[in-house]
Amino acid sequence: MRRIVVVGNGIAGLTACDTLRRAGFDGELTVVGAERHRPYSRPALSKALLHDDGLTAHELPEPTHEATELLGVSAAGVDMDARVVRLAGGDELPYDGLVIASGSRARRLAAAPRHDGSSRELTLRTIEDAITLKQRVAACPSVIVVGGGPLGMEAASGCLHLGCEVMLVSDAKPLSRQLGDHLSDMFTAAAARRGLRFVSGGRARLVDIGAGARVALANGTELEAELVVTAVGDEPNIDWLAGSGLLVDGALRADSRGRVRPDIVAAGDVTLFPTRRGLARVPLWTSAIDQAKAAAAGLLHGDAAPELDFQPYFWTEGFGLSLKAIGFTPVAGAPDYC
Repeated sequence: MRRIVVVGNGIAGLTACDTLRRAGFDGELTVVGAERHRPYSRPALSKALLHDDGLTAHELPEPTHEATELLGVSAAGVDMDARVVRLAGGDELPYDGLVIASGSRARRLAAAPRHDGSSRELTLRTIEDAITLKQRVAACPSVIVVGGGPLGMEAASGCLHLGCEVMLVSDAKPLSRQLGDHLSDMFTAAAARRGLRFVSGGRARLVDIGAGARVALANGTELEAELVVTAVGDEPNIDWLAGSGLLVDGALRADSRGRVRPDIVAAGDVTLFPTRRGLARVPLWTSAIDQAKAAAAGLLHGDAAPELDFQPYFWTEGFGLSLKAIGFTPVAGAPDYC
């Protein structure tokens, strides 16, 4: 195997490249990345950027894998018979081995963002999203955050820190799906003390009215603010794989060594991976790292590579609290503290 192409320049793509080099691969390594930036710390965008003045929290060390990096370039397809990756501009990259690490994108309430940039719905996925959010929030005293998961709660905390009046819309108790009722209660109590208003009412729908934005809930409640931040999950970037024969029931599936087929592996938010709770997408920073290490080894060594049996790990910060969770959640009852 002399030519490996890595599609995706996030943490999964970076980890795959580093792992390949550490494992002795000295052939031609090419990274195709839709983002113009080299890898950066995505968790820091919601945890630090809205609280800090600078952007240094997102920076990662310069890559040392010496790959050819095609940044700001999107993959458009794969021809498995010819073993080439087609690029959006029409070029083709031949490969002996392929790593699919194209990540995911934020799910939105609106069908599509406005091209003129006037939409009142913002998401938080990329560094550009974070910078735009901080700039817009500074001029918007009222904000609705839709989504009660870690990202929504972190965004709400950041908006409160910047002096906004914030309503958080969630169809369940915030963080309960991730952490269970006990820890959810701790975070929601801390958030309420800092002025966060909680609203429930079923599924939310965005009604853009130009000067502001209105969120309509399934129970008939309507909320209005100058800005809406949505944190309602993500969607894997698999559109470019349509027609490739790699998708099963509309999803990209990998085995416990990251293999989709012997010459193609996948890692990170883009793929379903075997876990102790079954085949699942686990869109966590450390999960992407663990999967990428397994996938790189699986590509080089096949069945001789170790299988991945990872423990999920994530952390969240907000409202003066910081929590780190190892293992499968939610947790029933009061957990043990370290």
